[in-house]
Amino acid sequence: MSDLAIVWFRRDFRLADNPALDHARNHHDRVLAVYIHDPDAMGDWAPGAASRWWLHHALEDLADRLADRGGSLVLRAGPAGDQLQQLVEETGAAAVYWNRLYEPAIVERDKRIKASLKGAGVEVESFRAAMLFEPWELLHGDDEYYKVFTPYWKRMQSDWRAVSSRPEPMDLDGPSKRPASEDLASLDLLPDVDWADGIRDRWEVGELAGRRRLKHFVEDDVERYAADRDRPDLRGTSSLSPYLHFGHISPVQVVEALEPSGELPGGKGPLTFVSELAWREFSTLLLFHEPQITDEPLKDKFADFPWRSRSDYADDLEAWKRGRTGVPIVDAGMRELWHEGWMHNRVRMIVASYLTKNLLIPWQEGAKWFWDTLVDADLGNNTQGWQWTAGCGADAAPFFRVFNPELQAEKYDPDAAYIHRWCPELEGLDIKALKKLDDDEREERGYPPMQVDLKGSRERALEAYQDIKG
Repeated sequence: MSDLAIVWFRRDFRLADNPALDHARNHHDRVLAVYIHDPDAMGDWAPGAASRWWLHHALEDLADRLADRGGSLVLRAGPAGDQLQQLVEETGAAAVYWNRLYEPAIVERDKRIKASLKGAGVEVESFRAAMLFEPWELLHGDDEYYKVFTPYWKRMQSDWRAVSSRPEPMDLDGPSKRPASEDLASLDLLPDVDWADGIRDRWEVGELAGRRRLKHFVEDDVERYAADRDRPDLRGTSSLSPYLHFGHISPVQVVEALEPSGELPGGKGPLTFVSELAWREFSTLLLFHEPQITDEPLKDKFADFPWRSRSDYADDLEAWKRGRTGVPIVDAGMRELWHEGWMHNRVRMIVASYLTKNLLIPWQEGAKWFWDTLVDADLGNNTQGWQWTAGCGADAAPFFRVFNPELQAEKYDPDAAYIHRWCPELEGLDIKALKKLDDDEREERGYPPMQVDLKGSRERALEAYQDIKG
């Protein structure tokens, strides 16, 4: 048994069910936990402002959790490969372990780092920790990846293997001499102007917080999940997405919470929720196999889609970002996003459809805004979600499916409770009265006029689609 192993934490900020940490403890006497701040490795998709806020507090939580068990967290900044080589030289570490990520730029960087460390005689191994199935595991018989979700989900169910989580360590022995570490504040993750009050009020960051959220969801909400998940007025979703993204909890832990045997859960609510985990994995699979989709439509014909020019839509885009479109359900969603760093999934689809189809603004603009403002901003989910709504991705909604935001609000926010929460200037108006708001009452209430006519803008979008349909 060799002496010291480095465990490189990336987006797996937990001690329980952490395969890299578990392997290091089982095969080495001592463990050095390291986080390396290397945002340049993500290229154009370095973490946005809301994600950086969460990351700061996730690192605080991880450091505290490690300290409680006799360990510590070493922080470094700069190119990860250089920092790992330096740490190996400083500590004499025999091995470096990490859990896999799947963003294209990260995959290529990790390949280079692994080859370099192995060339220097260091043992290197990476592990599956963020997914139930790797992106290369569930393939067609002709070794092609799935481009449609439903057959992918059926395949996942048929190939299901019982999962079992790893317990968290009760003690951690670190190196005899701890290497130098950056101060967390020096990573400059928090905003210069503190705009995060709403996010702080909404979220508790950390591993134990994630476990509490999961426990609450399983005990109180999951049985109603299939019926309530589309209702933003009920908070019928799990709110687990940031905890999964930052690895405070693992998908294996989620499955075990739903079904302790680790088998595929039964019951409509639990199984529906596991299908949402499958959507998350499907999105990662698409990004892994089609890395260009962060910026380019998966369906080639949409490269020629006649979007409006930026000079023409700049003001409309800004109004959309600030929740000043004059469409109540859209404005409620955009204000929720700005205030809490999160938005209900049904409303995400509504605001995305409105931007891309009613305003005819490129989906990439929306994807960038979500990336900067969501605490659960995930490159696969974000990209897939926007391409799905815009009609240009895999398994996409047909372009002619234009969400009518008024009908969506009537169906999913029937008492206008969600709208009233985020648009208090509309308090007292029921869902039918909201549809009849005239310009005078809007002005009196301090609420903006409609940016566009919903029916006319839908017809404009369909005409634009006809230009590329052939």
